[in-house]
This record gives sequence, C-alpha cells and structure tokens, in this order.
Amino acid sequence: MRILITGGRGMLGRTLQRSWVGTHTVAVADLPETDITRPDSLAAVFEDFRPETVVHCAAMTNVDACETARERAFLLNAEGSANVARACAALNARLLAISTDYVFAGDRPGDRHEDDPVAPNTVYGASKRAGEAAIRDLCPNHVIARTAWLYGPGGPSFLHVILRAARANPAKPLRVVDDQHGNPTSTQALADALTAFLERPDLRGTFHLTCEGTTTWFGFAKEILRLAHLDTPVEPCTTEAFPRPAHRPHWSALSKDKLRAVGLPPMPAWQDALARFFSTTPDHNS
Repeated sequence: MRILITGGRGMLGRTLQRSWVGTHTVAVADLPETDITRPDSLAAVFEDFRPETVVHCAAMTNVDACETARERAFLLNAEGSANVARACAALNARLLAISTDYVFAGDRPGDRHEDDPVAPNTVYGASKRAGEAAIRDLCPNHVIARTAWLYGPGGPSFLHVILRAARANPAKPLRVVDDQHGNPTSTQALADALTAFLERPDLRGTFHLTCEGTTTWFGFAKEILRLAHLDTPVEPCTTEAFPRPAHRPHWSALSKDKLRAVGLPPMPAWQDALARFFSTTPDHNS
C-alpha cells in the first residue's frame, strides 16, 4: 500500500515509519518541504506520490502554546486538516486522522465513549474538534482515531520529562499531579492499532485508540521510574499546585467500545505497553 504520513517526522510518525518499512511504500509530508496549511504544497506531494492511504499526524499539539496562539492553532489543526481531507477526497484516498481526548471537557468521572458529546474547554481541543468536523464533511472515507497521553522513542513526552528529571537529580523528589486520570499510550501500541485499520478498508468513523486501564500522572510516573530502575522519590500533588495556561481535564480516559464492536484486536494494558517500550528502547531518552 502507498501510505503518506503528514507530520511524519514527529514522535508518532517516526514509529509508523519503522512499523511499516518493508511492508508498505511510505512517504512523509512534513515541514519544511510540505506545509498542510497551503493547499498548493499538499497538492504537489499528493500528485507526485499518489497515496492510497493518508495518516494525518501533523498538528499543533503544544496545549499551552495553543492558548496564546489561537489563530495558528486553528490554522494548523482545523484548516490544515480540512486541506488534507480535500486532497484525500480528490484522489479517493482513505484518511486515518489522529485526534485527541481534549475534544471532551473531562469534567466528570468515567470513560468517554466515541459518541459522547464533545465539549472542549481549551483552544487545542476546540481546534481539534473543528478539524474532526472538517474531515467528516470533506472526506467520507475516513477514520478519526482519538488518542491520549502519548509517549514513544525520541519524545517529546511526559515519560522523557520524568526520566530526565530523575537522572539529573536522583535524590530530589518529583512532585507529580495525582488528580488527572487517563490512559498512557505508547506510539507502538497506536501504530499496531492503525496497522489493523489498514487491513480493514471497510471501517469508517471515529474510534478511540488508547491503551487499556486508567491511572494518574503520578501513577504513570511511578511505573516509569520502576521500569527504569530509578529510585527517585515521587510525591503526589493536585492540579492546582501546577497552574498552566491551558485547562487540564481531570478525566480523560477513553472507552474502546467501538474497537471491540468491529472485532479489531484490543489495545494492550498501559502497563504492558510501557514495559514493552523499556524492553525495546535501549536508550530510553532516544
């Protein structure tokens, strides 16, 4: 299959390339060569490569930066996604687009289901919701894959922040938020799930692709340090102890009901995916 990955040099894009090399013909559309905010730039790579499937990873994902750069966030995450969707529709290419838990408010306990109402309360979430809407309107042959708490080789990610801090000063306790709940998800687990979608061209719509099981950032940090064989103390704290420009959801776990309903392989437990990361990534900072 001929697969084009927008944002292919990012953390997820790099994992997708490694997963599909030798199996599919993969091309990358990323800055500076390709700009998703410019239809002419996209058209050039689409016409040259003629993809059968496009995996749309390109986005502005710095949640706090989005709060102070609203126009740019919507340009990249909404209009950029619309441009990719139009280009896919013009070639009858299938679109697998990566989205986020931030489209939900995250203000009540429990897992969010695929068809639950969206109500973002950040610029990032609002811009990604607009991108989802554009994809649904412009490219019928699409899958929107919402994910969250992503980490993978090379980062950047929460995992890399924790490891750097612990190694820089092993005796200094780390204070980590313990009142935000979600599903830590490895880029490899997400890549494996997207590979299964490649083999099911009949599937359409919105799916949640996060690892199974819920923890907090505090619980995630403790497991990272345990697997890294680091003894740095970890202390729980509240969200209010670390004020940030963008609101952080207290509840961002995602239900995988739809994934099970269509008979695709289940996502791994987050602990198993994390253990796999440590066993397959010798240099955990790379």
